[in-house]
Amino acid sequence: MQIKERIESLREELREHNYKYYVLDTPSISDYDFDMKLKELQKLEEAHPEFYDSNSPTLRVGGEVTKNFETVVHEHRMYSLDNSYSKEDLEDWEKRIQRILGDVPVEFVCELKYDGASISLTYENGELSRAVTRGDGFQGDLVTTNIKTINTIPLKLKGDYPSKFDIRGEIILTLEGFAKMNKERLENGEEPYMNPRNTASGSLKLQDSSIVAKRPLECLLYSLAGASGLQTQFEVLEKARSWGFKVPPVSKLAKSIDEVLKFVQYWDIHRHDLPYETDGVVIKVNNLQHQEELGYTAKAPRWAMAYKFKAEQVSTVLNEITYQVGRTGAITPVANLEPVLLAGTTVKRASLHNADQIAKLDVREGDTVFVEKGGEIIPKIISVDLSKRPAGLTPTEYIGCCPECGTELIRKEGEAQHFCPNDVGCPPQITGRIQHFISRKAMDIEGLGGETVELLFKEGLIKNYADLYTLTKEQIIPLERMAEKSAVNLVKGVAASKGIPFERVLFALGIRYVGETVAKKLAKAYKNIDTLMAASEEELVAVDEIGGRIAESVVQFFSEEKNRELVERLKTYGLQFSLSEEQLQNQSDTLKGKTFVVSGVFQTISRNELKKLIEDNGGKVASSVSSKTSYLVAGENMGPSKRTKAEANGVPIISEKDFLTMVQ
Repeated sequence: MQIKERIESLREELREHNYKYYVLDTPSISDYDFDMKLKELQKLEEAHPEFYDSNSPTLRVGGEVTKNFETVVHEHRMYSLDNSYSKEDLEDWEKRIQRILGDVPVEFVCELKYDGASISLTYENGELSRAVTRGDGFQGDLVTTNIKTINTIPLKLKGDYPSKFDIRGEIILTLEGFAKMNKERLENGEEPYMNPRNTASGSLKLQDSSIVAKRPLECLLYSLAGASGLQTQFEVLEKARSWGFKVPPVSKLAKSIDEVLKFVQYWDIHRHDLPYETDGVVIKVNNLQHQEELGYTAKAPRWAMAYKFKAEQVSTVLNEITYQVGRTGAITPVANLEPVLLAGTTVKRASLHNADQIAKLDVREGDTVFVEKGGEIIPKIISVDLSKRPAGLTPTEYIGCCPECGTELIRKEGEAQHFCPNDVGCPPQITGRIQHFISRKAMDIEGLGGETVELLFKEGLIKNYADLYTLTKEQIIPLERMAEKSAVNLVKGVAASKGIPFERVLFALGIRYVGETVAKKLAKAYKNIDTLMAASEEELVAVDEIGGRIAESVVQFFSEEKNRELVERLKTYGLQFSLSEEQLQNQSDTLKGKTFVVSGVFQTISRNELKKLIEDNGGKVASSVSSKTSYLVAGENMGPSKRTKAEANGVPIISEKDFLTMVQ
């Protein structure tokens, strides 16, 4: 046999054995025989580098070192999931679905919610081309080299896969593998790892891939993005299995919420029999066309819901209540606890939310309290063990003055929290606004972090975020922990941020209630900062999804002279305060004042492209038909209830072609 043919034959044979062993759990050869074939392939590849294959089974042993993980943008955003905790939550969710889809039967797919690190894998022509961590959902870290060492991730696919797609999953450590790792660490005199989830997540960012290869990581896959031709989520799972992915077999098709709840109840008990950690069930609308029609909120898909199992609770002593000041001046009371192990991590602090919560719980310093992780993420105090309250504990009196600057606190009617009104002289508010300004989703200034902001403020070099653009290398070098290289990088990072687009600059300003999505809406509606600054509350409320509270906050922000001065300074430094020429060219007011509902499958453009065209031309996209709907854009397989509603309300039903003619 020719060398090239032998190499290719060994690769194919090893891939098949790897699939049988790690995915199907039905090995057909011994470990020894597998290792012998792998060694033969390694020797042949070393002797014949001209036959190199980036997805060869030999690369699973690792060895490549990555010093800096490149940040890349997800081609398809990775959303979070909304959480539910009761039957009523799920029934409310089902009602919201039916309001949008109309009176059509809806099936659900139930899958276990794996507790690990989310990953997005891209395959092109059946080969793994890149692996990216979830990051902030918009962009993540490129970790392809480390991911290739995980045996349950196929480097080449089998069967009738699409030419290009993303598949999402969770990198996990089995409980058995985690216990084995900790046993070895203890034997070596090292500290054990705290929990499987954090250890799996940390493994993806290790610089040496050969260390990653030694860890018993697995990848459980659960959804596709960018692939066409499939009709249901259940079909997606079955197809993914046939292509070579490890998809747990416990997923179930449910015809009703009652069937969903039976699945939840079963796994709430039996999850402890699983080989890995799970903290709930993910329920998805099965029909992929329905998923498209339901769409997304700013943070989560409307067609999926996570049902969280009851959180673990522990009791510990509350030593002291302290108060934190946020960048908006909001005061958050914090419980400082006697350290306690909770859901795999040591908890020392928990949120008490506000004065009302403290009064409701009647929590006092010295109390024994019950703590749980809200959504198993943020620790919170849920009750006090009154049977253990020592005699003489005085009731908690909420502070009246800011703990940082001494200013008397205020609490507006209807507000849950107290606020420090001294926004120009309260240090945490000043540094908090600057830290928000430089954050990844805002100006994304490389070389500048929270600690450096605190240092620059302490040394009197910055008093607001506009001052960042006056910093020089010479000012920065003498500071503690600063050298010439870091000073140069900081100044370069600040200069590079001048190219950040208008909507992110607007978000970076830190206007209360103006998050990423609202900033995009305002930028698109007003085109530049000057027209936005001149807008009244009435004009702002007329913008899609801008309510009274947001409008009042925007007007209040720009009515203050200090904020207007900051904007004018930032303008002189060259920041982007208007939409780019390209963005303006892609926008018009052709559909201003018109509301569209989009339903069905389209031929020449996708549903998302059609929705973007509506918004780019000044129109509004709604999820359900009402008397306020201007047009229903109907594609193939449109829900019959939408047509019925449109006809009942006298709403014109137009085709894809009719719509495209409108915007041409």
